[in-house]
Amino acid sequence: MEITFSISEIKNVAELIVASRPNKVILFNGEMGAGKTTFIKQLCQILGVKEATSSPTFSLVNEYETANNQIVYHFDFYRLKNEIEALDMGVDDYLYSGNWCFIEWAENISSLIPETHSTISIEVLEDGKRLLKFS
Repeated sequence: MEITFSISEIKNVAELIVASRPNKVILFNGEMGAGKTTFIKQLCQILGVKEATSSPTFSLVNEYETANNQIVYHFDFYRLKNEIEALDMGVDDYLYSGNWCFIEWAENISSLIPETHSTISIEVLEDGKRLLKFS
């Protein structure tokens, strides 16, 4: 699925993604500033997270709870030096927990990603709109 959207349409696009029943492990690809974290924040709201969400750039993972007691993990592996660091933090426990796992910079842990996952790629277009590719 490919969708071109403006920031004002981000909620509708996030609703479409959730309605499509993606795998609970979702990889987010895109350049720095493409809107990966912003899109994840919107997905969290659609899923019922009431608390404020933020990028886990320095903590590597943030945990949120939805209104119906689902857990959402948001990872940012941009600063990860190697996969050993991810294993040391127990990434396998998170990824195979059955909970939502939203992963930015997943290429830094590529050999650890579960075989069953969804991917969202976001690209900034010349007019400022975003092109989202979902698979």
